[in-house]
Amino acid sequence: MNIVVLAGGLSSERDVSFKSGQMVAQALRTKGHNALVLDVFMGYSTAECDISDIFDKSIEYSVDVSAIPTEAPDIEAVKSQRKDKSKSFFGPNVIRICQAADVVFMALHGSDGENGKVQAAFDLYGIKYTGNDYLSSAITMDKGLTKVFFELNNIPTPQGITMSKTSRYGYSADIKLPCVVKPTCGGSSIGVSIVRDKESFEAALDAAFMWENEVVIEEFVEGREFSDGVIELSALPVIEIAPKVGFYDYKNKYAAGSAVETCPADIPADIAEKIQEYAVRICKALGMTTYARMDFILSNDGKIYCLEVNTLPGMTPTSLLPQEAAAIGIDFPSLCEKIIYSSLKKYE
Repeated sequence: MNIVVLAGGLSSERDVSFKSGQMVAQALRTKGHNALVLDVFMGYSTAECDISDIFDKSIEYSVDVSAIPTEAPDIEAVKSQRKDKSKSFFGPNVIRICQAADVVFMALHGSDGENGKVQAAFDLYGIKYTGNDYLSSAITMDKGLTKVFFELNNIPTPQGITMSKTSRYGYSADIKLPCVVKPTCGGSSIGVSIVRDKESFEAALDAAFMWENEVVIEEFVEGREFSDGVIELSALPVIEIAPKVGFYDYKNKYAAGSAVETCPADIPADIAEKIQEYAVRICKALGMTTYARMDFILSNDGKIYCLEVNTLPGMTPTSLLPQEAAAIGIDFPSLCEKIIYSSLKKYE
């Protein structure tokens, strides 16, 4: 197949997305596919804009990626580098190239990748893509809305509220500590803080509001962190994530050796089965029939809480979903193909 691996974009997870895209493209090529990594924002342009043989030279045209930086990208600096200076999210020839592909592998992470906007646009253009539809993507990208959804469907989740910049100072005095402050639609733990004292609370809000105009503030649950992926409504083995220092923030997610990840997780069978049950229930209720990954906390008193949903889980060397799949004998190239074939079923 001719496959566009769509990456980059303008979210705080731009660099992570490139690494996912590179890994996916390399894996798909080992399966005999023509896979092109394409930056959705920068696009592709030459003097003649000839894309007729672009898939035959996919490696030549693919975005070249090195290691993931330890800091999130400067998005304004990225915008300034675009040659055509257009305000369109889609760069030059992106739609044309995606329309020419058999399928687009969505390696985008964060806003305008996981929030359903790109999926909705592709539906209108008749472009086939991997992952879930625009509606489930939009719901789960908003952590405040997801929390409401969990409560309506009896999925245990930490208590919390949303706060906008305009209501910031009206709420601050009523917050119970310790708490977690995070951007409503962010990812990779960028802008996330664990607040244990009043002096740190305003700084945590500043850090979160740097990325968005709305944040989620929720109770901090002390315990062990787990994640569980679901493909075609079948749960993968549960994985435990134990950072060596601090919590599972941006650095600990993507710097090799920063966290100990154990799959299958060393927990009682009934706890693992309950986490898997919650993960599948969430997918069924949201209509996520392709794949997704849910994050959980097991509190020190033995209670399970679901934190959030990832509709386009990371596909980097240290990502969780590939490790879960490997635990049941699905290697990385096979996982990438499985995601494609599963996603194409929604067009049958």
